[in-house]
Amino acid sequence: MVALAGNPNVGKSTLFNMLTGMRQHTGNWPGKTVEQARGEYTEAGERYTLVDLPGTYSLWGVSPEEEIAGNFLRSGCADVTVVMADATSLQRSLTLALQVRQMTPRMVLCVNLIDEAAKKGIAVDVEKLRRRLAAPVVTTAARSGRGLAELRAAVGSLAQQKQRGGGDGGAQQGEQECQTVSTAAGETWDHWQIRYDVAVERALQRLTPHVTRGEALELLLGREECRAGRLREAVARGQEILKEEGLTGAALLDSVAASVIHQAEEIGADCTAQRQTKRGDWDRRLDHWLTSGITAPLSMLLLLALVLYITVRGANYPSQLLSRGLMALRMPLQQALATLGCPLWLQGMLVEGAYTTVAWVVSVMLPPMAIFFPLFTILEDAGYLPRVAFNLDRLFAAAGAHGRQSLTMCMALGCNACGVTGCRIIDSPRERLSAILTNSFVPCNGRFPTLLALISLFAAPGKPLLASLLLALCMAASLGMTLLASRFLSSTLLKGEASSFSLELPPYRRPQIGRVLIRSLRDRTAFVLGRAVMVAAPAGVLVWGMTHVMIGGETLLQQAADFLQPLGSLMGLDGMILLAFLLGFPANEIVVPILLMGYLSSGTMIEYESLAQLGGILTANGWTGLTALCTVVLCLWHFPCGTTCLTIRKETGSWKWTALGFVLPTAAGMAVCILLRGAAALLSWI
Repeated sequence: MVALAGNPNVGKSTLFNMLTGMRQHTGNWPGKTVEQARGEYTEAGERYTLVDLPGTYSLWGVSPEEEIAGNFLRSGCADVTVVMADATSLQRSLTLALQVRQMTPRMVLCVNLIDEAAKKGIAVDVEKLRRRLAAPVVTTAARSGRGLAELRAAVGSLAQQKQRGGGDGGAQQGEQECQTVSTAAGETWDHWQIRYDVAVERALQRLTPHVTRGEALELLLGREECRAGRLREAVARGQEILKEEGLTGAALLDSVAASVIHQAEEIGADCTAQRQTKRGDWDRRLDHWLTSGITAPLSMLLLLALVLYITVRGANYPSQLLSRGLMALRMPLQQALATLGCPLWLQGMLVEGAYTTVAWVVSVMLPPMAIFFPLFTILEDAGYLPRVAFNLDRLFAAAGAHGRQSLTMCMALGCNACGVTGCRIIDSPRERLSAILTNSFVPCNGRFPTLLALISLFAAPGKPLLASLLLALCMAASLGMTLLASRFLSSTLLKGEASSFSLELPPYRRPQIGRVLIRSLRDRTAFVLGRAVMVAAPAGVLVWGMTHVMIGGETLLQQAADFLQPLGSLMGLDGMILLAFLLGFPANEIVVPILLMGYLSSGTMIEYESLAQLGGILTANGWTGLTALCTVVLCLWHFPCGTTCLTIRKETGSWKWTALGFVLPTAAGMAVCILLRGAAALLSWI
């Protein structure tokens, strides 16, 4: 078994995919992998199990990533540990490498991103680094596959060494193995050892006759349970020495961490050399525009508007073509059911209800997602999304939220359920819960067609670029509402101070277009579309039933709309609009088809052929500019879809928090609609 450890954003998941061929998602921002991913590969006839541990900067912290990685490495399950380092920032990566090296002699240091380092004029002295660590060192560029053969060979050599040694065989054998490796490197065991504070060294000397130096440190830090006999006495005596010097608890951990960081900086400086290049200047200039002053929010808004514009313009024709093709299959499908002897009501329920709804959802969702997700993934792969988190960090801190919530908001633009799951990257339970509850304030991909259609009809007719910019402003408004909701939660139900976190800004990289397309279409588009289809089919059956069941001469659909009419009028809407949103609970994409079906009193969902046709139907049913504005507001801020609600329940383990996640955005949207309706009435009276 091979453990793969390293800092966030050094390419672990990329290397994992290259070695195992598995579909582990990779991204150009830190903190993505919070669980273990496992895969297998074969080298020289031997099968190896590779475990991708969460990215972490240390094994002594308290975050979920550090706890998972540290516990796995301390368990001794790994025969070989590969520590990935960033060649562009070797000193930072060596902090973790030194901790792992002290725990096990079977460590391979994989210095990744060697191509990025060369562009920045950074040269790594591999031979000197190998001597300083007394461990194999391999340089790689995982994205291109460079150096992977050498890495597999180094891992296989250490794994075979363990097999020949017959296992660890206790502390003394581990000490002998370390001596063997270091001697082969031309150095002694003591030369590479981390040197700690004098008091810590004295305490370690009490334990090293019984256990390895790494195990001794873990015992003093309280990371492992003390064994019986002489070792327990040695640990007690070592802790007394530390207590006399005031090194207990956090003070001891700080002292140990300082020693590790100092030696990592010293080794890193000794083993690297750098010359000035244009690449570094280019990165700094670009960061100046994207992460500072007024240009930062302006660049975010313009990039978002550009992505939305490309998505909208590019999806129009494919969406119409797909819709015509799928709808053309309704008649053959109904004839096939009739041939099988199905009754008319069953034919209608399956074809006009389930199939028509699914066809509508697919034709509306698939083309925009097939464009939006790759564009979004390109920004991720290029390294821009961490800059978004950096720009928004102060705003979220002021709202009592976590800076990483901005990353989960980016995920929510594609799917709110994905955004809720992504909240796992937030360490603080309080802030994670706040991010989950406010995630649905960000409109998902399923709401974009409705938003864009209404904006194009009532605010920017015939001006797609202006419509895209207004849609981007709606996203900015959603950010503002998210911050307000986060402040409300942090001041009431989820009181507490915002925690700090480290966010590494990765280097800008040229996106790998081929992999971006495959990953975005497979991991994101297919996932979201599959979810939508599963919930759209039963929703179609329900809506079909409400249009065909008559009570008192009216359909259930019309009676429900009449019941909601007073509330709709208060919000500047009508009862049919509210009913369409309620029946669209399984999937936001079917809100407009349900609305048109109700207005036209048809027995099936209606597909509008053009914006002009849609505008004519809405205007004929009493729509005004105020109606469109209030509908846009409700579309932005209303209850999450059914899949997202189930995801909230799974992530929080509570129906109470799920209910709050349902009510919070709905109450905000209703309140804003009522305020707009009241303001319009006041202006008309004046």
